[in-house]
Amino acid sequence: MEEQTTEIADIFLHRGWLIPIAIIIALTLIVHFIVSRFYKRVYLRLEKTHLTWDSALLKSLIRPLKVIIWVLGLTFSVQLLAFHFEKDSLVDLFKPFRNFSFVVVGLWFTLRFIKNMETDYTREQRSNKKRYDKTTVRAICQISRVAAVMIAVLVYLQTRNVNISAVLAFGGAGGLIVGLAAKDLLANFFGGLMIYMDRPFSVGDWIKSPDREIEGYVENIGWRLTRIRTFERRPIYVPNGVFSTISVVNPSRMSHRRIKTRVGVRYNDAKNVSTIVAEVEEMIRNHEGIDEKTFMMVRFDEFGPSSLNFLIYCFTKTTKWADYMLVQQDVFLKTIEIIESHGAECAFPTTTLHIPEGVALKQ
Repeated sequence: MEEQTTEIADIFLHRGWLIPIAIIIALTLIVHFIVSRFYKRVYLRLEKTHLTWDSALLKSLIRPLKVIIWVLGLTFSVQLLAFHFEKDSLVDLFKPFRNFSFVVVGLWFTLRFIKNMETDYTREQRSNKKRYDKTTVRAICQISRVAAVMIAVLVYLQTRNVNISAVLAFGGAGGLIVGLAAKDLLANFFGGLMIYMDRPFSVGDWIKSPDREIEGYVENIGWRLTRIRTFERRPIYVPNGVFSTISVVNPSRMSHRRIKTRVGVRYNDAKNVSTIVAEVEEMIRNHEGIDEKTFMMVRFDEFGPSSLNFLIYCFTKTTKWADYMLVQQDVFLKTIEIIESHGAECAFPTTTLHIPEGVALKQ
């Protein structure tokens, strides 16, 4: 027994580096356990709050924080070994690795936070049935990601003692060369940026161009292309630079839909035209689907070849195409009922043949 105790004591005397490393690993495990328990308890409370950023921040932080804890524990253990065995080369090797790990983990946390904020904000707006601009949210997140990557690269170069001013100057000259070589690519990039800033349309909008054969619903707005789904369910990929040279109509942002039509009655019903026109106008003014605050009118305005025509002009409250068609159908059917209630009829093209007297038809 005394011999075994003596052997263990000799091991710790000759290998005294084991105890500090064991302590560091043990502390790393303890901190990792505390962080995990803290996350499980706090996250349930944060989910009950009405704030979006707090739960997104905690979800984004937990994994990068655990990685940082283990990076610190392992790198300090390796440095302790290098100090004990007098291997300064290991210290010089793992110090840049630790700095690189910090930058990568920081970038990882930032990108996770941006993604979680986008997801949580979108889910919250949908659950509360609030309208929000998907294009703006996506643009802010994409710009934030690009900025985060650029800042991470500059920070890492700074840790490597690289002259940032020289890098920026070289980047300016290189950017000029690349800009001349990739003119169309940059035109599409800045075209997409202008779409995000001016917002002539958003994801989900129905757009069309009178200058090009482009019409459909916007599915995605990228940095180079915009994907549009036509009514035949075919995708159209339009370079963003095209939108700076064409006109775009956005029917999705209309405030009302217009009903404009002409109805013809027979010339034999001329005495009832004024009464029919007045009743049709009264009908559309009291119709629940017609916006009475907008301009509307019903006027006899044309002597047609076979009919006396009057104009119906009004706007519906709804902008949804299917609902608009139902309102328009109801207006048309009630107009026919009003015409028939006065013993009149809707006209249709007719031809009258006058035969001179004295002309007889032989049988």
